[in-house]
Amino acid sequence: MPMQRLKVRKALTLRQKRHKRVRAKVSGTPLRPRLNVFRSSQHIYAQIIDDERGHTLVAAGSAEPAVRQQASDSVTKTDKAKIVGNLVAQRARAAGITQVVFDRGGFLYHGRVQALADAAREGGLDF
Repeated sequence: MPMQRLKVRKALTLRQKRHKRVRAKVSGTPLRPRLNVFRSSQHIYAQIIDDERGHTLVAAGSAEPAVRQQASDSVTKTDKAKIVGNLVAQRARAAGITQVVFDRGGFLYHGRVQALADAAREGGLDF
């Protein structure tokens, strides 16, 4: 009997499973795009996405020179998330975006993700 090839499925992490669940319910439209957050061990990134066209309208991240200039070496990662939230809100207002749908990316709404969301709200985004 010939050996059959086994289909190897890539195992999803728990965060990826949560993200798939969230994305099944949350979608961005041209009137109300999606504010997506990705958090790595060192940096945090935010994008405002129109899912119908598949375009990123606005983006900001803690690895950008604009954020690095505002944040010194002694600033915590939570403080950098606040700076990114403010920056993405400024860029969104400049692009004419005031309302968004928040997509936490499978991360818990706690700590850096919450700090980014609160700073974006203070910056003028409505979600």
